Amino acid sequence: MKTKEDKIIENIFKINLRIRKKEKLLVFTDNKSRKLITISKKVSDIGNTFCNRAGYLQYNSTESHGAEPPEELWREAFGNNIVTELINKKILNSIINKRILPVKLNEAERIVKRYKEEAVNAVVALSYYSTSHTRFRDFLTRICGTRYASMPTFEGSMFKTAMSVDWKKMEKRTDRMADRVQRAEIIEVATPNGTSIIFSKKNRMAKADTGMITTSGKFSNLPAGEVFLAPLEGTANGRLVLDWAPTRKLKSPVTLHIKKGNVERVEGKENYINELKKKLSERKENRNLAELGIGTNDRAVRLDNILESEKIFGTVHMALGDNSSFGGRISTPFHQDFIFFRPTVTLIHKDGTRDVLLKDGELQKNRRS
Repeated sequence: MKTKEDKIIENIFKINLRIRKKEKLLVFTDNKSRKLITISKKVSDIGNTFCNRAGYLQYNSTESHGAEPPEELWREAFGNNIVTELINKKILNSIINKRILPVKLNEAERIVKRYKEEAVNAVVALSYYSTSHTRFRDFLTRICGTRYASMPTFEGSMFKTAMSVDWKKMEKRTDRMADRVQRAEIIEVATPNGTSIIFSKKNRMAKADTGMITTSGKFSNLPAGEVFLAPLEGTANGRLVLDWAPTRKLKSPVTLHIKKGNVERVEGKENYINELKKKLSERKENRNLAELGIGTNDRAVRLDNILESEKIFGTVHMALGDNSSFGGRISTPFHQDFIFFRPTVTLIHKDGTRDVLLKDGELQKNRRS
């Protein structure tokens, strides 16, 4: 007898990825979470019933969101020819360390393009630490046309909440909101807890993460449900007041003071401040305001897991660090999101007119003024 969880996992392959029998599928995880390893094995087993060529890999944790995965996963996903040539050209280690020069990056892309037919057709990424903001994911989706479902920190409870959303209905809502955001040039975000920030999105694409990963090169979180973009570097000014770390509510607020696109100062008495300061001191790029995301999933409810909480309809999340994989210019092995509740999001157009997208967390009709 199939459980409800079994059926939702099947929907990953039937609805979200629309996998075909002759395609190559890869499911992977790291060794950070036993629960996630168990889930990934079950997803892999069910995936095996949908296609003839399904692989599974577990690797040692990178210990950081946005860090490049190890060589063994590159080889499993891209095939031997790509990885061997990247190693022979002394390029792969530079990619993994996120220290690659533009000329070498161009050479790497040419190598991947030459052998792109050897890459897997679909990925379910169930590692605890996210591979979303990596060259690994970017090369697979952008160059090889791989369809990529990213599920970092996923937990079984999500099958009952955000993964049980009406996918088609959410897709329409998310696309409509992305269209509105795309027309803006400047964005203001304010929340009742004191967050207040403004930045430019000039020439930056607002993207819709809908969970519908059915076309070549499509990439999405699962659970999905957000509009996201990379703010133009150097333009963000204001403050972010954090009430939540990625996995828990903070005992007292932590304030990030943002100037010219970077965290200039961290203020607060919470112990989490030490962990955050450590990451921000590792590389100057880690201080970059990397992302604005707007949640669109009306079945997302969980607050203590950023994978689900950032999808809650009517919230926003903002991230620090890497944005190189979705339109930005900052490459660093760090990407950390923070959730903000009851936001007012104002879209400012080139002619100065204003469109309030969210007011106190409630979606507003488009009334430019």
